[in-house]
Amino acid sequence: MFDRFKGIALAILAPVLLVGCAFSPGKFASTLTILADRSFTFSYQGEVIAVDIAGEMAKGMGDAFKGLGDEDGDEKKKTTTSLLRDAAWQEGEDAAEAEDDAEEAAKKEAKFKAIAEALTKEAGYRSVTYKGDGVFVVDYQISGKLTHGFLWPYNLDAEVIFPFVVLELRGADAVRVKAPAFGDNDSLGKGKSDTTNAKLDGTFTLVTDGELVSQNNEDGAKTEGNRRTVTWKASPLSKDAPMAVVKFTPKP
Repeated sequence: MFDRFKGIALAILAPVLLVGCAFSPGKFASTLTILADRSFTFSYQGEVIAVDIAGEMAKGMGDAFKGLGDEDGDEKKKTTTSLLRDAAWQEGEDAAEAEDDAEEAAKKEAKFKAIAEALTKEAGYRSVTYKGDGVFVVDYQISGKLTHGFLWPYNLDAEVIFPFVVLELRGADAVRVKAPAFGDNDSLGKGKSDTTNAKLDGTFTLVTDGELVSQNNEDGAKTEGNRRTVTWKASPLSKDAPMAVVKFTPKP
């Protein structure tokens, strides 16, 4: 029964485990400017932290299944000889495991360096520096027209597929802004873990001269000239991910 349950769980999680790693914000400052004429500029300066999804899920599953499937009854008595033999085998297994861990760590570091190089080839990345231990320092800025949706980061070559910020066109003259990575989001499938969530420390600012239809910051929007500004603080205590809807000037 235990093996069957474990098999079902693995089958459900397999698509996520295949991703291998995801990315999460660390210490950062990000600004999104959306104007009524559909022009926009998005910037992100700060840390991006790699999340080992497969490792985190395997650890979680190990904790969940701990104790399941154990045989009932008292443990069989072991002789002194068998105990010493088991201890020797365990020592050998530990040494082999440590060697495997070191090799795996080296492979990850090489992969992360390759990811940094791949990202520098994408438009908008002014610099990408890999600092080690899964931490990247990124300086990104891009401008354009919102004639279609936009999301960041997203790079198939670098296997970055869980975006921090998503812009979705709504109807003919509006855009919805969502930043799932900057709020309460403990789903590993969306690039978060307890470890990286504890490192979340930044601000996300929306600036617009369009009609601010809605936003979920309890402090509200500030008006500066003909523009309105909303700033969300991202921290481990943040509950709601930033969200807003901006309306453009209708097309003639």
